[in-house]
Amino acid sequence: MAANPYLSQNERKALESVCVGIAGAGGLGSNCAMHLVRAGVKRLVVADFDVVSESNLNRQFFFRDQIGMKKVDALKENLLRIEPTADISVSYAKLDAGSIRGVFEYCPIVVEAFDAVDAKAMFLSSLMGTGRRLVTASGLAGWGRSNEMRLRKMGEGLIAVGDGATAVGPDAAPVSPRVGIAAAMQANAVVSLILGVEP
Repeated sequence: MAANPYLSQNERKALESVCVGIAGAGGLGSNCAMHLVRAGVKRLVVADFDVVSESNLNRQFFFRDQIGMKKVDALKENLLRIEPTADISVSYAKLDAGSIRGVFEYCPIVVEAFDAVDAKAMFLSSLMGTGRRLVTASGLAGWGRSNEMRLRKMGEGLIAVGDGATAVGPDAAPVSPRVGIAAAMQANAVVSLILGVEP
């Protein structure tokens, strides 16, 4: 990918030098990773234990011929099609409190992209207070209500995006536009943190 002409040399260097972790490669994680690589981030560590299924194609950055592949491998393949020089490290594993710090050891910024509430809680309890900047998401199911999607600073080193309320359930499916908004907001927050501007 050609250098972004809208960025200064210093901005490009900053984006290329920071390693960003992404915990989860589903609707949030795969799309957030795509936005980050397109924005100029070249070093990612992505962890997920799932494989691509047909039901993922309505909102995740995968393609029909990747069904059955490990999500982390499929995502790496897709990201390298955008930026062949990107350094994408993947971990095919279910993260837990015993492993998450090691997986993201060299990542000063980590994105939480889990579906399950207990996994989100594990992420925060394991990484809060470690000096990392964390970007999490809550409330992104359904459709419409775009103006309810917002960014909130939740304390030192923690940013949350979403509406904070609408969980996936029988009356609120995970639909591409709203999931995509949240993923883009997470990526935008990461880029802002790297470039030292207000998220």
